[in-house]
Amino acid sequence: MSENKSGEKPELSNEVSDETGQYDVRFLLWRKFCGENNVPVETLPGELKGEIKEKWESMKEDRLHKPAN
Repeated sequence: MSENKSGEKPELSNEVSDETGQYDVRFLLWRKFCGENNVPVETLPGELKGEIKEKWESMKEDRLHKPAN
């Protein structure tokens, strides 16, 4: 992702594009997380509680919010 002139990264949209749809990285990560942790894929991330919620937040932070090397 490119940076703007002030050195800040552009804000990410929370919309799923028509091009990526079900293959959007957020959906793929959620499906992987659900499969690894026996969470029904229909569950919303906001419905998670306790340790499993912390695990999701950690995985999401590691995979979605760090720049690719």
